Amino acid sequence: MLLRNLFIWLSIILFAGCAATSEYGRTVPVDMRSAENFNKLGNDYFIKGQYDLAIIEYKKAIETFPEYAKAHSNLGYAHFEMRQYDFAIAEFTKAIKNDPLYAKAYNNRGLVFFTRGEYDRAISDYNKAIEIDPNLAKPYDNRGTVYMLTGESEKACTDFVRACELGECSTYEMLKKDGFCNLDYLVMADF
Repeated sequence: MLLRNLFIWLSIILFAGCAATSEYGRTVPVDMRSAENFNKLGNDYFIKGQYDLAIIEYKKAIETFPEYAKAHSNLGYAHFEMRQYDFAIAEFTKAIKNDPLYAKAYNNRGLVFFTRGEYDRAISDYNKAIEIDPNLAKPYDNRGTVYMLTGESEKACTDFVRACELGECSTYEMLKKDGFCNLDYLVMADF
């Protein structure tokens, strides 16, 4: 009986150390919670423009939980801000591999391809982001920019209007002031 009770207590202690409950009530492995904390620290540094420090924290998150797609994506974005495009693409690709339905990772990798002038690859990633999450505004806005630069103004305006409908109006408003994508176009848009 004593041995059985000892075994039960040891089991409880062992399992309690292996998982914790998140704010959403689901059980999260301890290494994931630690990874989330490192990721949050990285975000704090990122917001301050301290990309080198952000990269250190994102890498700690990934070392703690290698499949953490958000940390890979954030690390990719820090590399993007530092103009380390090959590293950025690699990290966004890892994020996508770990979570193929992570629309923001596709959008962010598309930004890198756009910056490098690889418009077809950028549009492909924006299309995938839109396919996964049609209510995400940034891929429409970004794809519209590519269309505008490649002379496909009707497609560009359609995307800018859709982005604005989803809350991202800065590009649309700027172009509207310049007579591009005027208000009449907004009425014609069919979504």
